[in-house]
Order: sequence, then C-alpha cells, then structure tokens
Amino acid sequence: MGRSVLLLVNQQKPEAKVAAAEIAPLVTRYGRLLGTTEADNGPPPPGAERADLLVVFGGDGTLLSQARRFAELGVPMLGVNMGRLGFLAEFDLQSLVQQAEPIFGQGALATSNFSALRAEITGELASRPRFAGMAINEAVITAGPPYRLISISMSVDGCAGPTVRGDGVMVATPLGSTAYNLAAGGPIMAPGVDAFVITAMAAQSLAFRPVVVGSTSIVEFTMMKVNSEVAGAGTALVLDGQTHVRVAAGDTIRLSKDKPMLRFVHNTMTDYWSRLIGKMNWAVSPKMS
Repeated sequence: MGRSVLLLVNQQKPEAKVAAAEIAPLVTRYGRLLGTTEADNGPPPPGAERADLLVVFGGDGTLLSQARRFAELGVPMLGVNMGRLGFLAEFDLQSLVQQAEPIFGQGALATSNFSALRAEITGELASRPRFAGMAINEAVITAGPPYRLISISMSVDGCAGPTVRGDGVMVATPLGSTAYNLAAGGPIMAPGVDAFVITAMAAQSLAFRPVVVGSTSIVEFTMMKVNSEVAGAGTALVLDGQTHVRVAAGDTIRLSKDKPMLRFVHNTMTDYWSRLIGKMNWAVSPKMS
C-alpha cells in the first residue's frame, strides 16, 4: 500500500479544484486518499495526523499558510502551483501526474527540512509575550499608515546593534530570501543555508547593509518611534504577508528559530538553480536590442 494523502485546495482558485479532482484518482490508484479539504486557516481537520503526505493546490501563498497550519504534524508538503510565480510550490499539474506513482506509492520522496522563525511581541512593562507566531518567509516590521519614518533599536544575541530609522526592517529565512527580502535589496541565500538575513527597508543611512546571522541567533527589536495616529492602522509586525499585529512604542519583538522543522517535497524534474534563473531571472544577460 502506498502513502496516505490529504489534498488541500484553495477554493478561491477554480483551477485548483479542477486539478485536485484530476489528481484524486491517481492517489487512490497508487496510495490511499484520506480526503479533500479546503486550504483555510482553521485547525487541521480530523484524521490529518494519519497523513503521510499533504498536497496543496494553490500558489506560494497557499503553501505558506498551510505550512503554518500543519507545522506541528511534521508531515511532508507538496505544492502544486495554481498561482503566478510558483517558486515554493515546485510542481505544476503535468509534473505531478508524471510522477504520481513514486510520490503517492512507495517511492522515495525527495524532501528538505527548513527552519521557520518564531516571532514574539512583549510590551514595555510585560513579563510575557502578548503574541507569538510563525514566519516561514519573513517577519517584517513595517511603518504603516501614515507612513512616517519609524525608529527601531536592534540587538543580536544580547549585544547592542544599530538603530534602524526608515520604513522598517525584516528578518528572512533562506526560503524567504527570494521574496520580499530580495525586493528590499537583501541577498539570496541557498535553501540549505542554516541562517537568517536582516534587511532594513529604506533606511535613512547609506551604510546600512543587510547582515546574515546564524539560525541559533536571537534577534530583538525595540520599538522607539512608531506610527499610531491612524485608528486601525499604523506600525505592525507582518508574518509572511498574512498575519498582521499592531505594535506600540516600547514593545520588543523577539525573533528566533522555531522548533517545528518544515518538510517540502522537491520536484525532481527541476532544481533550485533552474527555478532561480527561469522564474527570478537571476543573472540574465541584458538585452542588446
């Protein structure tokens, strides 16, 4: 008997529902289909702990949200891209159909483990965090409306660092280094690098460069000046672009390596470097005409 598989479908994408319906018979042929359920933000459905594989139909954002949702189970996740980029969701429908037998049957899965970030917010006079969450791509402190400059004091492993003045700062994982971090001028980190990168956003300094720290480091940001004049808006901590939490002056945001190890299934018909070139145009030569 092959693997027990749970299909997770982004219901906002009609093509995802069509693809899941096409894949379901292949799961039944080579393994065992536990069911098809919506890729929402609720708790894992009953029986999810019996799964050997989670197949996510959506895009990179859907895969990120489901990775957070099922992180504690430690089950490998396979992303089927129904979005625009599909950098993390490595499979398309055709490649999954072609590899259905070894993936859903008893073949060896090509997987990698990745570390996520744990983010905690503690008030100025509080002894315990008022918020804790997970970031797989990046944790961003963003100025928010009314978009005035903010000021953040930084420390690494208890050692005082610089003060960031600008639009904010982010800490990204290797998986997230090709996302917001790259757009903000941060470096690309290969997936196997056990580290995080700290990148300032529109810093009021020509000398503020991104820095890479080991994954065992504890990075803390103390909010010195924030935007808080607008009701329901203002400076916030944003995790993977999906979780938004307001922060106030005096708050401390603590970022560290999270305990659950995320497991993603690779598409053996491609590789990281070809995706970096093909999807991100890494080192593409300029057009001469």
